[in-house]
Amino acid sequence: MVAGADRLIRVVKNTTKTIPIVMTGGGSDPVEAGLVESLARPGGNVTGLTTLNSELGGKRLELLKEAVPKLARVAVLYNPASSPGTTREVKEVLPVAARALGLTIQPWEVRAAEDFDKVFAAISKWRPDGLYVPAGPLVNANDEKRIVGFALKSRLPSAYDRREAVDAGGLMSYGADLADRYRRIATYVDKILKGAKPADLPVEQPTKFELVINLKTAKQIGVTIPPEVLARANRLIK
Repeated sequence: MVAGADRLIRVVKNTTKTIPIVMTGGGSDPVEAGLVESLARPGGNVTGLTTLNSELGGKRLELLKEAVPKLARVAVLYNPASSPGTTREVKEVLPVAARALGLTIQPWEVRAAEDFDKVFAAISKWRPDGLYVPAGPLVNANDEKRIVGFALKSRLPSAYDRREAVDAGGLMSYGADLADRYRRIATYVDKILKGAKPADLPVEQPTKFELVINLKTAKQIGVTIPPEVLARANRLIK
Protein backbone atom coordinates (compact mmCIF):
# COMPACT_ATOMS: atom_id res chain seq x y z
CA MET A 1 0.00 0.00 0.00
CA VAL A 2 1.15 3.56 -0.75
CA ALA A 3 -0.02 6.33 1.61
CA GLY A 4 0.61 10.07 1.74
CA ALA A 5 -0.46 12.33 4.61
CA ASP A 6 0.57 11.50 8.18
CA ARG A 7 -3.02 10.82 9.21
CA LEU A 8 -3.55 8.39 6.35
CA ILE A 9 -0.30 6.58 7.07
CA ARG A 10 -1.28 6.24 10.72
CA VAL A 11 -4.75 4.94 9.85
CA VAL A 12 -3.35 2.35 7.46
CA LYS A 13 -0.61 1.37 9.93
CA ASN A 14 -3.22 0.82 12.65
CA THR A 15 -5.27 -1.28 10.26
CA THR A 16 -2.61 -3.78 9.25
CA LYS A 17 0.68 -4.98 10.70
CA THR A 18 1.49 -7.29 7.79
CA ILE A 19 0.79 -5.51 4.49
CA PRO A 20 3.81 -3.40 3.46
CA ILE A 21 3.16 0.37 3.53
CA VAL A 22 5.24 2.87 1.53
CA MET A 23 5.07 6.49 2.72
CA THR A 24 5.09 9.14 0.00
CA GLY A 25 6.28 11.66 2.58
CA GLY A 26 4.12 13.24 5.28
CA GLY A 27 4.63 16.54 7.03
CA SER A 28 6.08 15.13 10.26
CA ASP A 29 9.27 13.39 11.24
CA PRO A 30 8.17 9.73 10.86
CA VAL A 31 10.18 8.71 13.94
CA GLU A 32 8.70 11.49 16.06
CA ALA A 33 5.23 10.61 14.73
CA GLY A 34 5.69 6.97 15.76
CA LEU A 35 5.41 5.64 12.22
CA VAL A 36 8.85 3.98 12.18
CA GLU A 37 11.42 3.05 14.82
CA SER A 38 14.27 4.87 13.05
CA LEU A 39 15.11 6.13 9.58
CA ALA A 40 17.88 3.59 9.12
CA ARG A 41 15.92 0.62 10.52
CA PRO A 42 12.19 1.34 10.21
CA GLY A 43 11.02 -1.94 11.80
CA GLY A 44 7.45 -3.08 11.31
CA ASN A 45 5.71 -2.78 7.94
CA VAL A 46 6.24 0.92 7.11
CA THR A 47 9.03 2.53 5.08
CA GLY A 48 9.35 5.08 2.28
CA LEU A 49 10.14 8.79 2.15
CA THR A 50 10.04 11.83 4.38
CA THR A 51 9.65 15.29 2.82
CA LEU A 52 11.30 17.41 5.55
CA ASN A 53 8.35 19.81 5.17
CA SER A 54 8.61 21.18 8.70
CA GLU A 55 12.39 21.47 8.61
CA LEU A 56 12.20 23.48 5.37
CA GLY A 57 9.96 26.13 6.94
CA GLY A 58 12.88 28.41 7.70
CA LYS A 59 14.17 28.14 4.14
CA ARG A 60 10.73 29.02 2.71
CA LEU A 61 10.52 32.07 4.96
CA GLU A 62 14.03 33.09 3.91
CA LEU A 63 13.12 32.78 0.22
CA LEU A 64 9.99 34.86 0.73
CA LYS A 65 12.10 37.57 2.36
CA GLU A 66 14.62 37.45 -0.49
CA ALA A 67 11.83 37.69 -3.06
CA VAL A 68 10.22 40.61 -1.21
CA PRO A 69 13.06 42.50 0.56
CA LYS A 70 10.66 44.99 2.20
CA LEU A 71 8.84 42.14 3.95
CA ALA A 72 8.47 42.81 7.70
CA ARG A 73 5.22 41.23 8.99
CA VAL A 74 4.12 37.75 7.93
CA ALA A 75 0.81 36.09 8.76
CA VAL A 76 1.02 32.30 9.17
CA LEU A 77 -2.18 30.41 8.35
CA TYR A 78 -2.32 26.84 9.67
CA ASN A 79 -4.42 24.11 11.24
CA PRO A 80 -2.86 23.00 14.58
CA ALA A 81 -4.71 19.69 14.36
CA SER A 82 -3.20 18.72 11.00
CA SER A 83 0.03 17.09 12.23
CA PRO A 84 2.69 17.38 14.95
CA GLY A 85 5.13 18.45 12.25
CA THR A 86 3.06 21.45 11.22
CA THR A 87 2.67 22.60 14.82
CA ARG A 88 6.41 22.25 15.41
CA GLU A 89 7.11 24.22 12.23
CA VAL A 90 4.88 27.09 13.37
CA LYS A 91 5.88 27.08 17.05
CA GLU A 92 9.59 26.26 16.79
CA VAL A 93 11.07 26.43 13.29
CA LEU A 94 9.50 29.65 11.97
CA PRO A 95 10.14 31.81 15.08
CA VAL A 96 13.85 31.01 14.95
CA ALA A 97 14.03 31.83 11.24
CA ALA A 98 11.95 34.99 11.71
CA ARG A 99 14.30 36.34 14.37
CA ALA A 100 17.31 35.75 12.15
CA LEU A 101 15.58 37.50 9.24
CA GLY A 102 14.26 40.41 11.30
CA LEU A 103 10.64 39.43 10.62
CA THR A 104 7.57 39.54 12.83
CA ILE A 105 5.30 36.52 12.36
CA GLN A 106 1.78 36.02 13.64
CA PRO A 107 0.14 32.57 13.54
CA TRP A 108 -3.59 32.34 12.76
CA GLU A 109 -5.41 29.06 13.40
CA VAL A 110 -8.07 27.53 11.16
CA ARG A 111 -9.66 24.33 12.44
CA ALA A 112 -12.63 24.09 10.06
CA ALA A 113 -13.63 25.42 6.65
CA GLU A 114 -16.05 27.88 8.21
CA ASP A 115 -13.15 29.56 10.08
CA PHE A 116 -11.53 31.02 6.98
CA ASP A 117 -13.63 34.14 6.47
CA LYS A 118 -13.29 35.15 10.12
CA VAL A 119 -9.53 34.55 10.09
CA PHE A 120 -9.11 36.39 6.78
CA ALA A 121 -10.85 39.42 8.31
CA ALA A 122 -8.57 39.31 11.36
CA ILE A 123 -5.45 39.00 9.20
CA SER A 124 -6.55 41.99 7.12
CA LYS A 125 -6.86 44.10 10.25
CA TRP A 126 -3.34 43.10 11.30
CA ARG A 127 -2.07 44.34 7.90
CA PRO A 128 0.78 41.90 7.15
CA ASP A 129 3.24 42.23 4.27
CA GLY A 130 3.13 38.53 3.40
CA LEU A 131 1.37 35.21 3.97
CA TYR A 132 2.98 31.89 4.86
CA VAL A 133 0.94 28.69 4.54
CA PRO A 134 2.27 25.39 5.96
CA ALA A 135 0.88 22.13 4.60
CA GLY A 136 -2.10 20.34 6.11
CA PRO A 137 -5.23 18.51 4.88
CA LEU A 138 -7.62 21.37 5.65
CA VAL A 139 -5.28 24.01 4.26
CA ASN A 140 -4.43 21.94 1.17
CA ALA A 141 -8.12 21.43 0.41
CA ASN A 142 -8.72 25.19 0.51
CA ASP A 143 -5.49 26.76 -0.70
CA GLU A 144 -6.20 26.65 -4.43
CA LYS A 145 -9.34 28.81 -4.16
CA ARG A 146 -9.96 30.48 -0.83
CA ILE A 147 -6.43 31.06 0.45
CA VAL A 148 -4.87 31.96 -2.89
CA GLY A 149 -7.89 34.14 -3.67
CA PHE A 150 -7.51 35.98 -0.37
CA ALA A 151 -3.78 36.52 -0.97
CA LEU A 152 -4.39 37.90 -4.45
CA LYS A 153 -7.25 40.15 -3.34
CA SER A 154 -5.13 41.47 -0.46
CA ARG A 155 -2.03 41.78 -2.69
CA LEU A 156 -0.06 39.60 -0.28
CA PRO A 157 3.06 37.72 -1.43
CA SER A 158 2.40 34.14 -0.34
CA ALA A 159 4.67 31.13 0.23
CA TYR A 160 3.66 27.45 0.27
CA ASP A 161 5.25 24.02 0.33
CA ARG A 162 3.06 22.80 -2.57
CA ARG A 163 3.60 23.87 -6.15
CA GLU A 164 -0.11 23.23 -6.82
CA ALA A 165 -0.88 26.37 -4.81
CA VAL A 166 1.48 28.36 -7.04
CA ASP A 167 -0.16 26.93 -10.15
CA ALA A 168 -3.43 28.28 -8.71
CA GLY A 169 -2.02 31.78 -8.18
CA GLY A 170 0.18 31.68 -5.08
CA LEU A 171 3.46 33.57 -5.42
CA MET A 172 6.01 30.89 -4.59
CA SER A 173 6.63 27.41 -3.20
CA TYR A 174 9.66 25.49 -2.04
CA GLY A 175 9.81 21.81 -1.15
CA ALA A 176 10.92 18.34 -2.12
CA ASP A 177 10.78 17.73 -5.87
CA LEU A 178 7.48 15.93 -6.46
CA ALA A 179 8.44 14.06 -9.63
CA ASP A 180 11.68 12.82 -8.10
CA ARG A 181 9.80 11.74 -4.98
CA TYR A 182 7.39 9.53 -6.89
CA ARG A 183 10.17 7.96 -8.93
CA ARG A 184 11.84 6.98 -5.68
CA ILE A 185 8.58 5.60 -4.30
CA ALA A 186 8.37 3.34 -7.34
CA THR A 187 11.75 1.83 -6.43
CA TYR A 188 10.44 0.97 -2.94
CA VAL A 189 7.37 -0.72 -4.41
CA ASP A 190 9.57 -2.65 -6.84
CA LYS A 191 11.90 -3.90 -4.08
CA ILE A 192 8.99 -4.95 -1.86
CA LEU A 193 7.28 -6.81 -4.72
CA LYS A 194 10.57 -8.64 -5.26
CA GLY A 195 10.63 -9.80 -1.65
CA ALA A 196 12.32 -7.05 0.38
CA LYS A 197 10.90 -6.33 3.84
CA PRO A 198 9.88 -2.77 4.74
CA ALA A 199 11.63 -3.16 8.09
CA ASP A 200 14.95 -3.52 6.26
CA LEU A 201 14.52 -0.61 3.79
CA PRO A 202 15.77 2.70 5.25
CA VAL A 203 13.49 5.73 5.09
CA GLU A 204 14.98 8.24 2.65
CA GLN A 205 15.10 12.00 2.98
CA PRO A 206 14.71 14.19 -0.13
CA THR A 207 17.80 15.06 -2.14
CA LYS A 208 16.17 17.26 -4.80
CA PHE A 209 14.16 20.39 -4.08
CA GLU A 210 12.26 22.80 -6.30
CA LEU A 211 11.54 26.50 -6.11
CA VAL A 212 8.51 27.56 -8.15
CA ILE A 213 7.61 31.23 -8.72
CA ASN A 214 4.49 32.62 -10.37
CA LEU A 215 5.50 35.73 -12.33
CA LYS A 216 1.89 36.46 -13.32
CA THR A 217 0.99 36.68 -9.64
CA ALA A 218 4.02 38.86 -8.90
CA LYS A 219 2.86 41.32 -11.55
CA GLN A 220 -0.74 41.21 -10.34
CA ILE A 221 0.17 42.06 -6.73
CA GLY A 222 2.84 44.60 -7.68
CA VAL A 223 5.95 42.67 -6.62
CA THR A 224 9.24 42.81 -8.51
CA ILE A 225 11.28 39.75 -7.61
CA PRO A 226 15.07 40.27 -7.67
CA PRO A 227 16.87 38.62 -10.63
CA GLU A 228 19.10 36.57 -8.32
CA VAL A 229 16.02 34.90 -6.81
CA LEU A 230 14.49 34.24 -10.24
CA ALA A 231 17.76 32.67 -11.35
CA ARG A 232 17.47 30.07 -8.60
CA ALA A 233 13.94 29.01 -9.52
CA ASN A 234 13.42 25.57 -11.00
CA ARG A 235 10.19 26.69 -12.64
CA LEU A 236 8.75 30.10 -13.55
CA ILE A 237 5.06 30.50 -14.36
CA LYS A 238 4.75 33.27 -16.94
